[in-house]
Amino acid sequence: MAELVLELAETVSGVGVKTSYGETLDIDGTKVVPVALGYYGFGGGGGSDEKGDQGSGGGGGGVSIPIGAYIGRGGDVRFEPNLIGLMLVATPLIWVTGKALKVVIRALKR
Repeated sequence: MAELVLELAETVSGVGVKTSYGETLDIDGTKVVPVALGYYGFGGGGGSDEKGDQGSGGGGGGVSIPIGAYIGRGGDVRFEPNLIGLMLVATPLIWVTGKALKVVIRALKR
């Protein structure tokens, strides 16, 4: 099992940047670099039951949400957002911020 964990760590060590930024594309003289919010996770475990039988297992998964692209044209570079992707990313943040503000306001009223 330890070898599997080391193998996974070695495999995903360079994935971070590749998950966030795609390959540069050249479309009619315009350079485009896609940008995404990506995360992934892995887990594993093992144990034994009351009979002493050993077992193990593991799993993993990930998500990549496209949030926009850097567009380079004639020395000018700008970020063009993907509004649907940004809404997917921003919704949980806004929800948590609202919950936190609710707690703070209630604490201040006391």
